[in-house]
Amino acid sequence: MVDYNEFYQEADWKKEKHVPVIDMAKQGDVVTIRLHVGEEIGHPNTTEHHIRWIKALFLPDGEKYPYEIGKCEFNAHGESVEGPDTSTVYCDPEATLRFKTEKPGTIIAFSYCNIHGLWRNEEKL
Repeated sequence: MVDYNEFYQEADWKKEKHVPVIDMAKQGDVVTIRLHVGEEIGHPNTTEHHIRWIKALFLPDGEKYPYEIGKCEFNAHGESVEGPDTSTVYCDPEATLRFKTEKPGTIIAFSYCNIHGLWRNEEKL
């Protein structure tokens, strides 16, 4: 049987540019999550090396399965019909998501680098 946890890389986001950073704010039952990659160390954003997507899940305390809150894909990385890194259009790997919950739990974030694979981070809500 495959251990899928081996697919995910984890590290301190202050030392590693691939880890999804989770910033949260809660007002009443509305939670706003800002997800981004490369806060302390910027991640390259080139045709050859970029963050493809970032997503967030919420696992309420005491529940077995998480809820997928949202996923954002980043599709502009400088490529054009003229070749790699010839465009002036580049995405920043950042997304803001909002959802409602009355329960405490854990936000789980994932990001995908086209060269260095899947990365994971989590924060208590």
